[in-house]
Amino acid sequence: MRVAVVGHLEWVEFVGVERVPVAGDIVQGTPLMAMAAGGGAVAAVALARFGADTLFFTAFGNDALGKRAEDELSSRGVKLRAVVRPEPQRRAITLVDKFRERTIVVIGERHVPTSSDALPWNEIETCDAVYFTGGEARLARAARVMVATSRVLPQLRDVDLDALVGSATDPAEHYADELVPPPHLVVRTNGGHGGTYTKNGKTLPYAAVPTSVEGDTYGAGDTFAAALTFALGEGRDAKAAVDFASARAAEVLAWRGPYPPR
Repeated sequence: MRVAVVGHLEWVEFVGVERVPVAGDIVQGTPLMAMAAGGGAVAAVALARFGADTLFFTAFGNDALGKRAEDELSSRGVKLRAVVRPEPQRRAITLVDKFRERTIVVIGERHVPTSSDALPWNEIETCDAVYFTGGEARLARAARVMVATSRVLPQLRDVDLDALVGSATDPAEHYADELVPPPHLVVRTNGGHGGTYTKNGKTLPYAAVPTSVEGDTYGAGDTFAAALTFALGEGRDAKAAVDFASARAAEVLAWRGPYPPR
């Protein structure tokens, strides 16, 4: 199966803290690791791990971190379709507290590919599915199945989405049925509580896979979205696709960061 991801990435530095600081605080941090991640990158690596021939349409910053991100994603089996922007690579600081929860500070503007970039956009027509996290949604619609994150709702107007996925608790991903045409499937995730999926006007719950957080929660939601895209691209029905996505997201909780150790 061939799948594309269209969107963004960050160079992410993970720092362990006893607790997330409040205004005026000073807390001791412990460097944990650094890697290419962010919504688009995590999804692309997950899709490659699931066995998909994975194309990632994105943009890197023009600095050493951008080059490191490019090298790392290639080494993880992702086929890059990317341009380099003149600005520095977008970064993020992820604080991981003693409860293994992640809190993210993003630095810089999103780098996303556009129609003006000299990229092989026609390759998306050959894809069974695409996951969209930013850019120009009409370019991604060429795939047979299109899934998008609800974090970029303004970019999704007038796009016929097969599925929209986002957090039920994150205000930045709130979806109130405002898209026209409406997505054929809407999935709202709620971590260890499971979530809901809505299709044909009917909303049903799905269960989270019981697991403990041995690593941290970073990347679980993005992996869920990638797995949902993979399953729908395979032709699974909504329930089977959501169950598959829930199981794949639970696996991430065993690792530090979004990727398995290597």
